[in-house]
Amino acid sequence: MAGGKAGEAMSTMFIVLSRKTVLRAVIALAAALALLVGGCLAYARAGAADTGGGAASSQDTDYIKWVDFDVPYELLSHALDLDIASHDTDTPVSWIELLAYAASKNGNNWKSYTAVKLDETVKALQEGAAMEDLTRDLTYYDYYHEAYSAVLGGLVGYYEIEVPDETAESGKRWEARYGLKGFSPIARNYPYSDFDDFGSSRDYGFKRKHLGHDLMGAVGTPIIAVEGGTVEALGWNQYGGWRIGIRSFDQKRYYYYAHLRKNFPYNKELEIGSVVQPGDVIGYLGRTGYSVAENVNNIEQPHLHFGLQLIFDESQKEGNNEIWVDVYPLVRLLYRNRSTVVKNEETKEYHRVYQIRDPAVPESPPATATSPARSTAASAAASGG
Repeated sequence: MAGGKAGEAMSTMFIVLSRKTVLRAVIALAAALALLVGGCLAYARAGAADTGGGAASSQDTDYIKWVDFDVPYELLSHALDLDIASHDTDTPVSWIELLAYAASKNGNNWKSYTAVKLDETVKALQEGAAMEDLTRDLTYYDYYHEAYSAVLGGLVGYYEIEVPDETAESGKRWEARYGLKGFSPIARNYPYSDFDDFGSSRDYGFKRKHLGHDLMGAVGTPIIAVEGGTVEALGWNQYGGWRIGIRSFDQKRYYYYAHLRKNFPYNKELEIGSVVQPGDVIGYLGRTGYSVAENVNNIEQPHLHFGLQLIFDESQKEGNNEIWVDVYPLVRLLYRNRSTVVKNEETKEYHRVYQIRDPAVPESPPATATSPARSTAASAAASGG
């Protein structure tokens, strides 16, 4: 009987100890999960303190690792209109600041966010509120501001452009403007069709996601530089065919134009290191690619593969850490500004009709290195389809 009580007591003690052990294990596991989640958020949302104007040094690990650019076209368009309308008033507002504020308030969930809320923010600013005060307690405002600045930073500002003028001897005159200075990648009066295909499946070579945007059109359609920059890539890529890569002057954006025309893919004046202005003709739509051999048409439907890569650190330029964003909303926005072109019958080249003076173009553009044909899975996914 005594032995039975002793055994019962020991069993009770074992159960108590077991419960304590389990409880400690649960607490330890919860703590580990919290650290893991926090680390993932920090990894994805870490913002760079980049004051040098270019991409951060690869020795610096404090830079943005990932960007989901999910702002709908309607809000992009409205924010841009608010920026333009207010730029010469006493209370100018930045469309990038408006969108970053909105994203940090809605957690990057735009389903129920309307243009009215952007209007309310502008009204608060016009009535004396400061953006610094509105955003002081918003943990991720700085992240969204840097991320959206990287996406949108080269598209809006002051510039001069030629406009038609029948009274001028040349038929044109220069006009100073503020507004959208980025251009549609397809020239004016050339039709195209598209849809939001970012992330759709591709299977040439291997199964992967499509990290660009396809604009279907006729072979030979003039392709336009969306933003000014320096040519970093010019040549053949197994996936993208004849392609051009242009790096923005602030080094944050890499614009990728692929599947260009067989035999005559580019403006013949272009080479690695060439400087282009927004609105310049850089190449011609085609269907090259999906071939190890050069100058082969293996794409069924002629189209331009247009991609935008963000680079916060040079280590992100090539490899599995590349950041490509959905440009479909941007392409819709850029439809507002299409470059008028004319054909030179002797050279068969197309050139812009109205020149531009963009103050963002430096007198001495930054030196760039040639981009080889990218071979990683991420690069292949972004290279064309």
